[in-house]
Amino acid sequence: MNFSFVSGNISTSGALVVTIFEDGEFSKTAELLDKSTGGALRRSIESNRFKGKNGDFLEILAPSGLSNSRIVLAGLGKTTNLKVTDIENLGGKLFRDLASKGEKEVSVILDDLKVGRLDESTLASHLSFGALLRTYKFDTYKTLKKTDNASLLDNFIVHCAEPRSAKTSFDKLEKVSEGVFLTRQLVSEPPNQLYPETFATQAKELELLGVKVTILNEKEIIDLGMNALYAVGMGSEKESKVVIMEWNGAPGGVEEKPLAFVGKGVTFDTGGISLKPAAGMEDMKFDMGGAGTVFGLMKVLAGRKAKVNVVGACGLAENMPAGNAQRPGDIVTSYSGKTIEVLNTDAEGRLVLADVLSYTQEKFKPRLVIDLATLTGAIIVALGNDIAGIFSNDDNISEQLTSAGNAVDERVWRLPLAECYDKLLDCDAADMKNIGGRAAGSITAAQFLQRFIENGTPWVHIDIAGVAWSTKEKPTAAKGATGFGVRLLDRFVADNYEA
Repeated sequence: MNFSFVSGNISTSGALVVTIFEDGEFSKTAELLDKSTGGALRRSIESNRFKGKNGDFLEILAPSGLSNSRIVLAGLGKTTNLKVTDIENLGGKLFRDLASKGEKEVSVILDDLKVGRLDESTLASHLSFGALLRTYKFDTYKTLKKTDNASLLDNFIVHCAEPRSAKTSFDKLEKVSEGVFLTRQLVSEPPNQLYPETFATQAKELELLGVKVTILNEKEIIDLGMNALYAVGMGSEKESKVVIMEWNGAPGGVEEKPLAFVGKGVTFDTGGISLKPAAGMEDMKFDMGGAGTVFGLMKVLAGRKAKVNVVGACGLAENMPAGNAQRPGDIVTSYSGKTIEVLNTDAEGRLVLADVLSYTQEKFKPRLVIDLATLTGAIIVALGNDIAGIFSNDDNISEQLTSAGNAVDERVWRLPLAECYDKLLDCDAADMKNIGGRAAGSITAAQFLQRFIENGTPWVHIDIAGVAWSTKEKPTAAKGATGFGVRLLDRFVADNYEA
C-alpha cells in the first residue's frame, strides 16, 4: 500500500474521511461537504444517532453531489481527551474497514487537527503509521489463498498543511514498523521452522544495518559455563544458541557504556519432564517472545541510526522431554557460579535468562539491563492481556518505562519486589530453587532473576506473557502476535538515553 501526504485539492475518487468531535463540532471540510450534499451529513448523523464518540464511524455511501464512493465520518470523542494513539488507532480502523469493503483509495482530511504540541503534519504521519501497522498479516504458509480485500486498498492519502514534514515524520515511524513486523513474524513462526539455529540466523540479517552479531554455539555455551541455559535444551535435538547483537551509535563511540536488552528465546516449551497439558500447548511457540522483541528493537534502533550504544542478548533453546532431558531435582551451576535446584522443568525461562544476564553484565558492563520474557502465566492472572508487568530495582527507570508505555499504548504496571518473596526461593540443597510456590508466582520469578543482577546494576524485568499474543484483533494489529515491547523500548530509549 502506498502512503502519501498532500495539500490542496481534495480527491474526488475513493473514500473520503472527515473528523467529527463528540460535542457535535464539524471540521471545516465536514461543513463544506454538508453544504455540497444538501445537508446529507447532518441528516445522517441525526437519523443514525451518531454521537462522534472516539472510534465510531458513520458511512454515507455514494453521496449525492460528490463523485467519491463514500464519505466516512470518523468520531474523535472529546477534544480534551484526544491522544496521539487515538489517531494511530483511527488509521488502523480505517484500513481494516475500508479494505474489507473493497475500496482502492482513501483520502483523510485532518483540518488543522492538533493534539497537545503535535501539529497536523505530525498527526498525519501517525495516522498513516497506525494504518501501516494494521497491514501486517501472517500468511507465510498459506498456499490456497483467497482473494484478500486488504490488497485492494492501494492508496492511503492524508491531506495536511505541510506534506514534506509529514513524510519526514512518517519515514521515521516506518522504521519502527519494520521492527514491529519482524517481531510479529518471528513470534508467529511455527516451531518446526523457528528453532534456535534458524532463529539465530535471523539476527545475521541485521548486519546489513550495521549491527555486529555474534552467535555462540552449544559447545561455546558449555565451555563458558552457561549450564543453566544448556540444561534447558538438553532434551532437544536442536542445539541451543546465544545471540549477541551490538549497535554502536553513540557520539562518544564504543567507549560509552551500552544499554542492554536481554530476551528469553524458548522456541518451543513443552514444559520438559514437568510436561504441560496438551490443550493449548501449540501456543508455546511464542515462548520466544522476549527474544523476538529484542530482535525487533535492534532492527528499529539500527534502522533509524539511534544515537546510543545498545547490546541485545538472547538465549535460545527448545524445552523438550527426552531420555537426556533435565529432571526435577537436578542441580545446575549457573554461569555466575550460583547453584540452582530445578524443582520444575517448566520454570525454564528464568534459567535461560540467568546465564545470559550474568554474561551480559560481565562482558559489557552496561548502564542498565532490561530483560523481557513470556515468563509466567501468573502475570496474566494478575494483569490480564493488555498490560505487562514490570519489576525493578530502580524507581527512575520504572517511571521512564511507564511513561513510554503510556505514550505508545504499550502499558506496563510495576509490581513489588521484597525480601519476604525472595526467601521463598531459599533451598536446602543448593543456593536457590527455581520456583517459589504457587503464591506470587510472577514476583518470585522476578526475585529469581534479581539474584543474578550484580553490583547494583539498574535492572528491569518485563513479563510479557499476557501481551505478546492476542486472541482478539486490535485497531493496529490483527489476532496473533502483537509485537509488544518494540515501540515501548524504542520510545524509552529515544526519550531518555539518546545524545
